[in-house]
Amino acid sequence: MPDLDRLQLLPPSSADLPALLAFELDNRAYFERWVTARAPSYYHQEAIAAAIEQAQRERQQDLAYQYLAKQDGQIIGRVNLTAVMRPYFNKATLGYRIGERFGGRGYATRVVALLLEEAFGTLELWRVEATARPQNLASIAVMQRNGFHQYGHSEKAMRFQDAWSDLLYFERRKEHAGA
Repeated sequence: MPDLDRLQLLPPSSADLPALLAFELDNRAYFERWVTARAPSYYHQEAIAAAIEQAQRERQQDLAYQYLAKQDGQIIGRVNLTAVMRPYFNKATLGYRIGERFGGRGYATRVVALLLEEAFGTLELWRVEATARPQNLASIAVMQRNGFHQYGHSEKAMRFQDAWSDLLYFERRKEHAGA
């Protein structure tokens, strides 16, 4: 069993560029089974560098917060809060990707738990939302283990791999932190 206490969430920096590119290339086919494929142009140093710079700008502007999930300096996943809405809603949308070789071992659950601590603590968010396709049972389980509850279901809400797919909607509110 992995030592999940050694996991860290760190904002991406230019020093992460080579490792982040390698992580994305190594997991490209795996990720594309679950999320929309990135453009081929994304898988180059220039594009990763631009993505890191954009993540830093969005953080400074309180629009989004991206993190690399690392264990002993190795990237094992990515997790983010996007679509930050303040001041009235104080909410954001959760997204995450865990590398294929780290799946099914508790990493995703721990990474999301760490992000929620950041969201409800330092970032002072009130609500974190997430979506999942009904077929993505592992992601649904990760959200449930982290206290999310489903509040909606849209039929044929998203185009994925040339077909319309349903979406399930989940939320976790600060008032339930620690529950």
